[in-house]
Amino acid sequence: METEQPAAEAPAAAPSGEREFRPRRNDGEDRPRRGPGGPPPAEGEERPRRRGGRRRRVCIMCADHIKFVDYKNVSFLRRFVSDRARIETRRKTSACAKHQRALATAIKRARHLALLPYTAEHIRVSQGR
Repeated sequence: METEQPAAEAPAAAPSGEREFRPRRNDGEDRPRRGPGGPPPAEGEERPRRRGGRRRRVCIMCADHIKFVDYKNVSFLRRFVSDRARIETRRKTSACAKHQRALATAIKRARHLALLPYTAEHIRVSQGR
């Protein structure tokens, strides 16, 4: 004996302008959102700290109110040149973009006037023969 099963009804169309409800793909437990857009902490609960625990470094020249990077100040410029005589990156120098550009220009001018080397000493000696 077969019993008739009622035919499955087609889902009702959503009213115009509204989307049909679809369950999430991972319908397990709801995970809290990560990042700055997450929910605010509950009362009495502290907001989690940033990863790494490092504070952002401030541009040295902005902190000292240096308006102009002087190409003749070789001792200052040497701080921003590596042991291979390369211009250090912003990440290493902790300079802002504006001052990093001024530093690069000043270092290049100092190199042109032979105040700073283009290459490291040990590289020049080994290739000179």
